[in-house]
Order: sequence, then structure tokens, then C-alpha cells
Amino acid sequence: MGNSALKAHLETSQKTGVFQLTGKGLPEFPEELQRLSGNLRTVDLSNNKIEVLPPFIGSFLHLKSLTINSNKLTSLPNDIGKLKKLETLYLNGNQLQTLPPSIGQLKALRTLCLSGNQFRQFPGGLGSLRQLDLLDLSKNHIQAVPAEVAELQVIEINLNQNQITAVSGDISRCPRLKVVRLEENCLELSSIPLSILSNSQVSLVTVEGNLFEVKKMSDLEGYDKYMERFTATKKKFA
Repeated sequence: MGNSALKAHLETSQKTGVFQLTGKGLPEFPEELQRLSGNLRTVDLSNNKIEVLPPFIGSFLHLKSLTINSNKLTSLPNDIGKLKKLETLYLNGNQLQTLPPSIGQLKALRTLCLSGNQFRQFPGGLGSLRQLDLLDLSKNHIQAVPAEVAELQVIEINLNQNQITAVSGDISRCPRLKVVRLEENCLELSSIPLSILSNSQVSLVTVEGNLFEVKKMSDLEGYDKYMERFTATKKKFA
């Protein structure tokens, strides 16, 4: 991509606060963006070949939305924790296996999408994200949902298309959790925690494509209570 084209993008971004450069085969995060760190609100660099996020990402203090889907990221810099105004972070389709501890400092974060990465374990350190509504971890290699999940403030967790065989009963202690997506995993009927049915706020659990027939869920203790919440929620949005 020519310098003149990038220059034109930068000039537009200076006025709009939006920098979008997708599908251009960029090998790295454009260094020139540093000049706009004072006024950028939105950055979208999806469908490129970026392998590393530079530490100067932490200087974009007004950034609200960062989208780097379908690149080649294998890690994130600790400086990402400086983005105190960041509300949405889309990192789908990369090669991430872990998150830096500083991710827990993104106090304004509402949406965190990590679908199609290389996570083998459920990422920790997200309990301090008090505004987080949606956590998407679909299409990874996660094998278990640990007890730490209870610390999350999320409304929805998407864990479709992983390799999950175990779900901690502590998931029922998530104070705001309403939707749990567990489709296409390796769950037995006995792996579904009864507490999520009988003793939680959850009003939708999707389990298609596991090692049991979905209709068998109705045999589980607490299923009636779950269905009451499910029906009430459906009526509300009807």
C-alpha cells in the first residue's frame, strides 16, 4: 500500500476519529497512527497480517473500539491495559493462547471477542471487568470451565465449538449471567451443573451438538425452574 494512500487515510481519520484499513495485507500495525493517538476513537485493522501489537497502542487514550480480527497475533502487549475508555475489543481469528494480566484494567470494556484463537484454558483475570456484557470464546480449544468463572460480571458467555468436558457449578454464581452457549463441545449430560438450572439467573443454555440428546435435559433436577426463567424472558422480548 502506497504512502499517499495511507496519508489520505490518516487525514480522514484526523477529522473523523475513525481509522479503518482492512484487507490490505499490512504486515505490521501502522506506526504513523501514533500521530493520531489524541483523537482516535475507533481502529479497525481486520484481515491483515499483523503479528504484533506495538507497546504504543497504550497511548490511544480515547480509543473506544479496537478491531483486529483475522490477523496473526500471538500475544498482546501489557500496554493494552492503558486503554481506559475501550468498550469493545475484537480479536477473532488470531493465534492468541493467553491474555496479559493488564487486560483486567480495561474498566470500560463491554465486549471481548476472542473467537477462533488458540486458547486451551479459560482465560483468567477477567473478573475485574465490571462492565463486561459479552465474552466470546467460541472456536477455541478450551477443555474446562473453571470455578473462577464465578467472578465474571458478564451477561453472556459464548463457548460454542470448543472441547469442553467439564463445567464448574460455580458458573451459577455469576451475578449477571443470563446466556450460556455450549454448543458443539464434548459434554455428557452429567457434566451440566444442576445449579445452573435450579439456582442461577441463567435463562438460556444452548447445548446442541454435545454427547447427549438435548431433550434429555428435561430429566435433570431443576429443569422446571430453568424453563420458568426461559419462558419469562421469551415473553419479555416477544
